[in-house]
This record gives sequence, C-alpha cells and structure tokens, in this order.
Amino acid sequence: MTWNEQFTLLFNRCVELYQAGNSDFEGYYSAEDLKFLKGIGCKPRELFDFIEDHVDENAPAPTTALLIAAVRRDYLQVVQNGEPSDKEITREDLPTFGDTLGDIAYLPRIITKARAKLRGELDPDIMYCCGGDRAFLREKGIHPADFLRHVWAAGDKDKKILELITSTSTTPPQ
Repeated sequence: MTWNEQFTLLFNRCVELYQAGNSDFEGYYSAEDLKFLKGIGCKPRELFDFIEDHVDENAPAPTTALLIAAVRRDYLQVVQNGEPSDKEITREDLPTFGDTLGDIAYLPRIITKARAKLRGELDPDIMYCCGGDRAFLREKGIHPADFLRHVWAAGDKDKKILELITSTSTTPPQ
C-alpha cells in the first residue's frame, strides 16, 4: 500500500470514529498508525483537527488534508532529511489576526503558520488550514496545499509570498 492510500484509510477510519461520537482522538491510533504519522510528519492531533473540521464544518475535504500532508511529508524528506524539528511554535509566537503585510491583514499570521507547518513545529493547539486560514486562502483564490508549496519555494522572502497573494487575489486588499 502506498502512503497516500494508508493516509486515506486512516482518515476515513477516524472520520467514522468521530461521527460515532468518539472525540478522544488519542484512542484513534494504533502503534502502527502513530509510526506512520510520524514518518510523514503528521502529528496525531493535527490529523484529528482535520477530521473534526471535515465532519463538523464539511471542510477541509479529505483530499485537501492529503495534499497538505503530502507537502509536509515532502518537506520532511527533502529539506529535513527525515529528521523532525525539536522546536514548537505557540500562539504567542504568531502574529496577530490584524497584523499586515502589504496592507493585507492576516497574511503575516498565515505565513508564520505555514512555515511552522512545513517544519512540523506547530503546537498541537494551532492548526494550519483552520477555518480562518481556509477563509483567507479561499478569498485569495489559493488552495492551502499550494500556499504551503509557495511558502516553501519563497524561503524567507515574504515579498515573494505577497506577490503571489496580490497576483491571485480575487478581492482587493483590505
């Protein structure tokens, strides 16, 4: 079985558990599941957050969760040589919702979250592709996985990310 098939099966199994009323995600995963998640750079809580939002809010789609996991997995393998980071970004490390880049509110926050997501450094209480992220990216016409890849390609050059946002934006900056 390929990793994406394993991810999809695990995602679907967890959706069934959650729909049945089980919200204790720590009981969702076998030792094999945990080893698999670690190998692709996905934290157990992170997968649960996707499942919870998918069931409760009908977003993100399972394919979106898979594509995001693919970017993280690729970054882990290519940039981090399979070695996870030992750092963790907390809520206090994030820019506020009102911070701006190029007069675009929320952009510094989602860039910081995306960089931390790529490195596997998000605190379990922080979700990349949460409702706020999804609304921001939908407004800008960018898929969450594509945004991650653009952030990866831009490195530490915020200006390149700003150029992407302004070139694809479906609404004027606020």
